Amino acid sequence: MDPSPHPLSQFVLKVHSRCDLACDHCYVYEHADQSWRGRPVVISGEVLDLTARRIAEHARTHRLDTVHVVLHGGEPLLAGRKRLRLTAQSLRTALSGVSALDLRIHTNGVTLDEKFCELFAEFDIKVGISLDGDRAANDLHRRYRNGRSSHARVLRAIALLDSPRYRHLFAGLLCTIDLRNDPVTVYDALAELAPPRIDFLLPHATWDEPPPRPDGAISATSYGDWLLSVHDRWTASGRPMGVRVLDSVLRTLRGASSLTESLGLAPVELAVIETDGALEQADSLKTAYDGAPGTGMNVSANSLDEMAAHPGIVARQLGLDGLCETCRGCPVVSSCGGGLYAHRYRSGSGAGGFMNPSVYCADLKQLITGIRDREARRMSMSQLPLDDVHLDEIASGFGGADAVELLARHELTVNRELLAAVWHESAHSAVGDAAWETLAVLDAEAPESVDAVLAHPYVRPWAQRALRGDEEAGRIAMRGVAELAAAALLRAGRAGTVTVPTGSGVLRLPTLGALVVGDAPEARVTGGADEGFTVRVGGREHTVGRKSGANQAWLARHRFELPGWAVALEDTDPWRDAHGYPVRARLSAAAAEEWRENLAAAWEWIRRELPAYAPGLAAGLSVVTPLRGASTGADISSAARDAFGAVGLARPGTPETLACLLVHEFQHVKLGAVLDLTDLYDPACEELFYAPWRPDPRPLEGLLQGTYAHIAVVDYWRARRRTADGAEAYDAAVRFSRWREQTAEAVDTLLGSGALTEPGERFVTAMGETVATRLTDPVSPDALAEARRAAADHRGRTAVEDRS
Repeated sequence: MDPSPHPLSQFVLKVHSRCDLACDHCYVYEHADQSWRGRPVVISGEVLDLTARRIAEHARTHRLDTVHVVLHGGEPLLAGRKRLRLTAQSLRTALSGVSALDLRIHTNGVTLDEKFCELFAEFDIKVGISLDGDRAANDLHRRYRNGRSSHARVLRAIALLDSPRYRHLFAGLLCTIDLRNDPVTVYDALAELAPPRIDFLLPHATWDEPPPRPDGAISATSYGDWLLSVHDRWTASGRPMGVRVLDSVLRTLRGASSLTESLGLAPVELAVIETDGALEQADSLKTAYDGAPGTGMNVSANSLDEMAAHPGIVARQLGLDGLCETCRGCPVVSSCGGGLYAHRYRSGSGAGGFMNPSVYCADLKQLITGIRDREARRMSMSQLPLDDVHLDEIASGFGGADAVELLARHELTVNRELLAAVWHESAHSAVGDAAWETLAVLDAEAPESVDAVLAHPYVRPWAQRALRGDEEAGRIAMRGVAELAAAALLRAGRAGTVTVPTGSGVLRLPTLGALVVGDAPEARVTGGADEGFTVRVGGREHTVGRKSGANQAWLARHRFELPGWAVALEDTDPWRDAHGYPVRARLSAAAAEEWRENLAAAWEWIRRELPAYAPGLAAGLSVVTPLRGASTGADISSAARDAFGAVGLARPGTPETLACLLVHEFQHVKLGAVLDLTDLYDPACEELFYAPWRPDPRPLEGLLQGTYAHIAVVDYWRARRRTADGAEAYDAAVRFSRWREQTAEAVDTLLGSGALTEPGERFVTAMGETVATRLTDPVSPDALAEARRAAADHRGRTAVEDRS
């Protein structure tokens, strides 16, 4: 029997079918499909209601956590505020209590104004803007029908979105590549606008209508070369924002998912709903032939389950099996995924004309191998322990993506060494031997899958417990090796079976989730090429995967793709209790969604108000473990010394407080990794030192950890002082004053300890230089006096900032 179609969770809703620009590269109006001519200009209220009900029905049936809807056109702003309000209300009402709604709008921006932004703020509608670069680049295509430039109006719209009031709505910029434009000039023009993300799109083309090449020259890799130039500029500038195509290549090279349907092997989850209610496939198919996106379905007569079963949708859910022979044998297929479906079209060929490599095949291979080779060189050139440049960067209190990735690379090496130690020092079993052999084969053939699993923050706590040498440790060791092997097998998408001894009624699959297996002594995990897997427990078989439907026993990991940051909530791993506080049990879907909303808001705040901390956090913090809240209502947070990449938190009351806890605890994560690499102090030092914020003397490492973490606390209150109003601003100024003076005092204590090594002296001196710049910020005499009174009155009490 064929597997059930994968449910749809992403919808492009056409609210207006005309446009106020005349872009000559537009796939809606300028390519083969001309169905727009017969569509209603504006979507009707009846079609809106039907659409909302269909989406809610589908979400309820498939228990979707989140539904993603992009309002599109034509130009969606032409629908007007009244129609857009009705659209948002219809969707939110229908999905209330069913799924979270991620609502976005993609616009050319030329008519965006404050009234639209107020509407979008009311309904939390994120806004993406099309812009092809500086004025010269943008004017090549994005003009009014009379030839007038749209560039100035688009910049005005972006400036409005970049204002403090609406910055949280800014989703990013979309740029279509034209080889006549210099890639560095285009990137610089877009980066100067400080968008949270940039999407670079290949111009839509097919084998029948190939993409333009410069001056008519035959250059099979010119688009790949163009994007590699952008990559190099982006990397040299510290990767200050997400670039979707480049991030997707980097992610797929590590075995993670792509962020775009044009790369990777993930199944399509997208449907388009036109202004007349027609259900269509992706708009990009309009470039193939007239009628290519059509399905013959309409929301008035067809369910979204029927849409999901359409052959054109199903063909894009088959992974490798849906690609031509050339693609299946390509070494970069797991990253490329065959490219965008529409770009494979050639008239007269098999499978409806799409069973071909992409017309950009050589470009994509050039891009992927180019990024792969650059990453390999970048890592090989970075010597460990940290070189002075990266050490100084982290010592300042920050640390960009490159520096934190070096820390992560070393921590992965440590985890590998611990795994080898577990294997060599534990009593073996037939099950363990077979799992180890699977790991060895995968490490040779699909090392990225093994790396992804071994980088899981709670591998080290497991390994440390397994190395204790008692009878229980032996059972923990072999079970853990088998769990790691099974997870790596599934991440690699390889066929095979791993037998896993089970304990406490749960099968743990690190980085994926857990399966409730009861009191069975073992489980047999079988992977396959359909991106799903089966687990046989006794006489019962569980099927888990994209095409298997719901499985109540499967506890999937809560994973959130926020702009520029992929983070998971860990509520199944038994070793997550390394943080020293009681952990939360498995979260409900509603609780996980509350976490997602709070993390998204906190992350937006960090990117906007603490941008120096964002790149490192995004590169190194992959897991948040929910902790139980305190009965007193105090904020609880912790970073485990031996769980790099994770922090434990009880979800606080506001996103701003969550932002503080995240940057604060990630300071501990970074410094712990630095201490794994470099001796900053004499480990023989037994003297205890007082921190200004605690009553009890602490070992030198405790003082060092607390001081480093408080640099982020100082910057948090510095930002709060800048963004708050009235009494809140005054309170923030008091706290900022208090923590900067106490942190400066702690730096002096460290420097005077006599126990720092030469690298430690350099590290703490750099910390002090950062704090010194904060001491020069003017603060009112009243706030300063109150801060000093508070420091004296509350010395020794634990507050939200004190968990160090």
